[in-house]
Amino acid sequence: TLVTAGVYLLIRFNMMLVDMIFLKFLLLLSGLTMFMAGISANYEFDLKKIIALSTLSQLGLMMSILSMGMPDLAFFHLLTHAMFKALLFMCAGVVIHMMNDIQDIRYMGGISFYIPLTSLCLNISNLALCGIPFLAGFYSKDMILEMVSMSNLNLMIFFLYYFSTGLTMFYTVRLLFYLMVNDYNLMVVYNLYDEDYVMLKSMFMLLFMSLIVGSFLSWMIFNYPYMIYLPINMKMMVIYVMLMGLFLGYLVSNMKIYSINKFLMTYNL
Repeated sequence: TLVTAGVYLLIRFNMMLVDMIFLKFLLLLSGLTMFMAGISANYEFDLKKIIALSTLSQLGLMMSILSMGMPDLAFFHLLTHAMFKALLFMCAGVVIHMMNDIQDIRYMGGISFYIPLTSLCLNISNLALCGIPFLAGFYSKDMILEMVSMSNLNLMIFFLYYFSTGLTMFYTVRLLFYLMVNDYNLMVVYNLYDEDYVMLKSMFMLLFMSLIVGSFLSWMIFNYPYMIYLPINMKMMVIYVMLMGLFLGYLVSNMKIYSINKFLMTYNL
């Protein structure tokens, strides 16, 4: 409801809104929404709140590309984002339920050691959210950012778009470090097992969808392909920003903790 109510309504009514001053105002507001949601997701310790703030950031992306006059791209990103974000929320729900309803990510750690399938779905949906190439989020997000690069907007909107993309990678790497790389904390967790087959069946269906739905929908939705003609550095700008966000998130979230894998490797000596 959070995703579809406002965005879908504005996609439907976009013919009424062309050439209004409201759209320029909306572009500024949604760019700032994207930016601030990405910033505040980096300082949260609540698992569901991080995912909700990343949803808010993607909503800012949809609203801003809608206010630039491309409702088909906004709808395309709404559909692809629905796939991997639903998968992400289901994985977070499984993790919280197995942690005895504790949502704080500082209590968690070593998840991939105990619930590997849920961690697989969580990681792939997180990577699709970041826009790793040829997953679902790559097609829509990359096309949106390239249309932004082609448009004649000022440098502030451009900076807000790319910085928010980097921040997405940032909090994703932070989440991955806190959940997967960090050591098993033994604080609250005693009921980690990977046997919730109802959730796993649904999660694997969503995993399959978030792998293929980007190319499938980009083939189905657009009645003509977008001709995007950019220099090579501007084409690769999304990848550059992503790698920089990955590196910065690694530097910030590298908690100097000897994880289980490294700890077991020292026994071989």
